[in-house]
Amino acid sequence: MVKVLIVDDHHVVRRGLLFFLKTQKDIEVVGEAVNGKEAVEMAATLQPDIVLMDLVMPVMDGIQATRLIKEQFPHIIVLMLTSFSDQDHVVPAIEAGAAGYQLKDIEPDELVASLRSLMRGENTLHPKATSELLKAPAEPAPHTLNQLTPREQEVLAELTKGKSNREIASALFVTEKTVKTHISNIFIKLAVQDRTQAALYAVKHGLTEVGRN
Repeated sequence: MVKVLIVDDHHVVRRGLLFFLKTQKDIEVVGEAVNGKEAVEMAATLQPDIVLMDLVMPVMDGIQATRLIKEQFPHIIVLMLTSFSDQDHVVPAIEAGAAGYQLKDIEPDELVASLRSLMRGENTLHPKATSELLKAPAEPAPHTLNQLTPREQEVLAELTKGKSNREIASALFVTEKTVKTHISNIFIKLAVQDRTQAALYAVKHGLTEVGRN
Protein backbone atom coordinates (compact mmCIF):
# COMPACT_ATOMS: atom_id res chain seq x y z
CA MET A 1 0.00 0.00 0.00
CA VAL A 2 1.18 3.49 -0.88
CA LYS A 3 0.51 5.79 2.08
CA VAL A 4 -0.49 9.30 0.97
CA LEU A 5 -0.83 12.52 2.96
CA ILE A 6 -3.04 15.14 1.26
CA VAL A 7 -2.11 18.78 1.88
CA ASP A 8 -4.43 21.52 0.59
CA ASP A 9 -6.19 24.47 2.21
CA HIS A 10 -9.35 23.96 0.15
CA HIS A 11 -11.79 21.50 1.71
CA VAL A 12 -13.43 20.64 -1.62
CA VAL A 13 -10.06 19.74 -3.16
CA ARG A 14 -9.11 17.52 -0.23
CA ARG A 15 -12.49 15.79 -0.31
CA GLY A 16 -12.26 15.21 -4.03
CA LEU A 17 -8.76 13.74 -3.80
CA LEU A 18 -9.73 11.59 -0.82
CA PHE A 19 -12.84 10.26 -2.56
CA PHE A 20 -10.95 9.28 -5.70
CA LEU A 21 -7.83 7.88 -4.06
CA LYS A 22 -10.00 5.68 -1.83
CA THR A 23 -11.11 3.85 -4.97
CA GLN A 24 -7.52 2.69 -5.59
CA LYS A 25 -6.72 -0.65 -3.96
CA ASP A 26 -3.00 0.07 -3.62
CA ILE A 27 -3.31 3.58 -2.16
CA GLU A 28 -4.20 4.55 1.42
CA VAL A 29 -4.84 8.16 2.44
CA VAL A 30 -3.38 8.36 5.94
CA GLY A 31 -4.17 12.00 6.65
CA GLU A 32 -5.16 15.49 5.50
CA ALA A 33 -3.45 18.79 6.32
CA VAL A 34 -4.77 22.28 5.64
CA ASN A 35 -1.43 24.11 5.55
CA GLY A 36 2.31 23.53 5.38
CA LYS A 37 2.83 23.61 9.13
CA GLU A 38 0.30 20.83 9.62
CA ALA A 39 1.89 18.94 6.74
CA VAL A 40 5.30 18.91 8.44
CA GLU A 41 3.81 17.83 11.77
CA MET A 42 1.67 15.09 10.22
CA ALA A 43 4.53 13.84 8.06
CA ALA A 44 6.54 13.30 11.24
CA THR A 45 3.70 11.40 12.91
CA LEU A 46 2.23 9.45 10.00
CA GLN A 47 5.38 8.82 7.94
CA PRO A 48 3.59 8.71 4.57
CA ASP A 49 5.28 7.42 1.43
CA ILE A 50 4.10 10.42 -0.58
CA VAL A 51 2.91 13.90 0.37
CA LEU A 52 0.51 15.40 -2.17
CA MET A 53 1.39 19.04 -1.61
CA ASP A 54 -0.41 22.25 -2.57
CA LEU A 55 1.76 25.32 -3.14
CA VAL A 56 -0.07 28.42 -1.92
CA MET A 57 -1.46 27.97 1.60
CA PRO A 58 -1.83 30.03 4.79
CA VAL A 59 0.53 29.72 7.80
CA MET A 60 3.24 27.95 5.75
CA ASP A 61 3.37 27.46 1.98
CA GLY A 62 4.10 24.22 0.16
CA ILE A 63 7.68 25.12 -0.77
CA GLN A 64 8.76 25.76 2.82
CA ALA A 65 6.90 22.69 4.01
CA THR A 66 8.56 20.57 1.33
CA ARG A 67 12.01 21.82 2.31
CA LEU A 68 11.41 21.01 5.99
CA ILE A 69 9.98 17.57 5.25
CA LYS A 70 12.87 16.63 2.96
CA GLU A 71 15.43 17.88 5.51
CA GLN A 72 13.90 15.80 8.31
CA PHE A 73 12.62 12.82 6.33
CA PRO A 74 14.55 12.41 3.06
CA HIS A 75 12.74 9.15 2.29
CA ILE A 76 9.33 10.87 2.05
CA ILE A 77 8.41 11.75 -1.53
CA VAL A 78 6.73 15.09 -2.24
CA LEU A 79 4.51 15.58 -5.28
CA MET A 80 3.41 19.15 -5.90
CA LEU A 81 -0.21 19.45 -7.03
CA THR A 82 -1.00 23.07 -7.81
CA SER A 83 -2.61 25.54 -10.19
CA PHE A 84 0.67 27.39 -10.81
CA SER A 85 3.05 26.47 -13.62
CA ASP A 86 5.21 29.61 -13.77
CA GLN A 87 8.94 29.66 -13.18
CA ASP A 88 8.62 31.49 -9.85
CA HIS A 89 6.77 28.51 -8.40
CA VAL A 90 8.17 25.53 -10.31
CA VAL A 91 11.89 26.20 -9.79
CA PRO A 92 11.72 26.81 -5.99
CA ALA A 93 9.52 23.71 -5.57
CA ILE A 94 12.03 21.45 -7.30
CA GLU A 95 14.94 23.08 -5.50
CA ALA A 96 13.12 22.47 -2.20
CA GLY A 97 13.12 18.75 -2.95
CA ALA A 98 9.82 17.99 -4.70
CA ALA A 99 10.19 14.83 -6.80
CA GLY A 100 7.22 15.65 -9.01
CA TYR A 101 5.12 18.59 -10.15
CA GLN A 102 1.59 18.28 -11.52
CA LEU A 103 -1.21 20.74 -12.17
CA LYS A 104 -4.68 20.43 -10.65
CA ASP A 105 -6.28 19.99 -14.07
CA ILE A 106 -4.60 16.58 -14.31
CA GLU A 107 -6.89 13.65 -15.06
CA PRO A 108 -7.49 11.49 -11.97
CA ASP A 109 -6.04 8.39 -13.63
CA GLU A 110 -2.92 10.35 -14.60
CA LEU A 111 -2.50 11.50 -11.01
CA VAL A 112 -2.61 7.92 -9.76
CA ALA A 113 -0.13 6.93 -12.47
CA SER A 114 2.16 9.73 -11.24
CA LEU A 115 1.98 8.44 -7.67
CA ARG A 116 2.88 4.94 -8.79
CA SER A 117 5.71 6.24 -10.97
CA LEU A 118 7.19 8.13 -8.03
CA MET A 119 7.12 4.97 -5.93
CA ARG A 120 9.11 3.25 -8.68
CA GLY A 121 11.69 6.02 -8.54
CA GLU A 122 10.63 7.55 -11.84
CA ASN A 123 10.20 11.21 -12.73
CA THR A 124 6.78 12.82 -13.00
CA LEU A 125 6.65 16.42 -14.20
CA HIS A 126 3.90 18.24 -16.02
CA PRO A 127 5.15 19.42 -19.47
CA LYS A 128 4.49 23.04 -18.48
CA ALA A 129 6.64 22.63 -15.37
CA THR A 130 9.47 21.11 -17.42
CA SER A 131 9.24 23.98 -19.88
CA GLU A 132 9.53 26.57 -17.12
CA LEU A 133 12.51 24.80 -15.58
CA LEU A 134 14.34 24.74 -18.89
CA LYS A 135 13.78 28.50 -19.25
CA ALA A 136 15.44 29.21 -15.90
CA PRO A 137 18.62 31.34 -16.07
CA ALA A 138 21.70 29.29 -16.83
CA GLU A 139 24.14 28.72 -13.99
CA PRO A 140 27.73 27.45 -14.05
CA ALA A 141 27.55 23.81 -15.10
CA PRO A 142 29.11 21.53 -12.45
CA HIS A 143 29.63 18.72 -14.98
CA THR A 144 32.19 20.82 -16.85
CA LEU A 145 34.38 20.76 -13.73
CA ASN A 146 33.51 17.24 -12.59
CA GLN A 147 33.14 15.30 -15.81
CA LEU A 148 31.07 12.15 -15.84
CA THR A 149 32.67 8.87 -16.81
CA PRO A 150 31.33 7.13 -19.95
CA ARG A 151 29.41 4.67 -17.77
CA GLU A 152 27.94 7.47 -15.64
CA GLN A 153 26.82 9.19 -18.84
CA GLU A 154 25.08 5.97 -19.89
CA VAL A 155 23.34 5.68 -16.52
CA LEU A 156 22.27 9.33 -16.64
CA ALA A 157 20.88 8.88 -20.16
CA GLU A 158 18.78 5.93 -18.98
CA LEU A 159 17.70 7.75 -15.81
CA THR A 160 16.49 10.68 -17.91
CA LYS A 161 14.14 8.30 -19.70
CA GLY A 162 12.38 7.76 -16.36
CA LYS A 163 13.75 4.25 -15.83
CA SER A 164 14.06 2.64 -12.41
CA ASN A 165 17.36 1.29 -11.08
CA ARG A 166 16.32 -2.21 -12.03
CA GLU A 167 15.49 -1.18 -15.59
CA ILE A 168 18.78 0.70 -15.94
CA ALA A 169 20.70 -2.31 -14.63
CA SER A 170 18.96 -4.54 -17.16
CA ALA A 171 19.63 -2.16 -20.04
CA LEU A 172 23.33 -1.79 -19.21
CA PHE A 173 23.91 -5.38 -18.06
CA VAL A 174 25.12 -4.43 -14.59
CA THR A 175 23.80 -4.98 -11.07
CA GLU A 176 21.36 -2.66 -9.30
CA LYS A 177 24.05 -2.02 -6.68
CA THR A 178 26.38 -0.78 -9.41
CA VAL A 179 23.64 1.50 -10.76
CA LYS A 180 23.03 2.94 -7.29
CA THR A 181 26.75 3.70 -6.96
CA HIS A 182 26.85 5.43 -10.32
CA ILE A 183 23.75 7.48 -9.50
CA SER A 184 25.27 8.60 -6.19
CA ASN A 185 28.38 9.74 -8.05
CA ILE A 186 26.23 11.52 -10.64
CA PHE A 187 24.35 13.41 -7.91
CA ILE A 188 27.64 14.59 -6.42
CA LYS A 189 29.19 15.61 -9.74
CA LEU A 190 26.10 17.45 -10.96
CA ALA A 191 25.40 19.00 -7.55
CA VAL A 192 21.81 17.71 -7.52
CA GLN A 193 19.79 16.05 -4.77
CA ASP A 194 17.57 13.55 -6.52
CA ARG A 195 16.63 11.80 -9.77
CA THR A 196 14.24 14.52 -10.89
CA GLN A 197 16.88 17.22 -10.57
CA ALA A 198 19.45 15.00 -12.32
CA ALA A 199 17.09 14.38 -15.24
CA LEU A 200 16.27 18.07 -15.58
CA TYR A 201 19.97 18.95 -15.42
CA ALA A 202 20.70 16.43 -18.18
CA VAL A 203 17.99 17.86 -20.44
CA LYS A 204 19.01 21.45 -19.77
CA HIS A 205 22.70 20.82 -20.47
CA GLY A 206 22.31 18.43 -23.38
CA LEU A 207 23.47 15.32 -21.53
CA THR A 208 20.61 13.07 -22.62
CA GLU A 209 22.69 11.44 -25.33
CA VAL A 210 25.53 9.10 -24.39
CA GLY A 211 28.94 10.55 -25.07
CA ARG A 212 27.95 14.21 -24.80
CA ASN A 213 29.39 16.46 -22.08
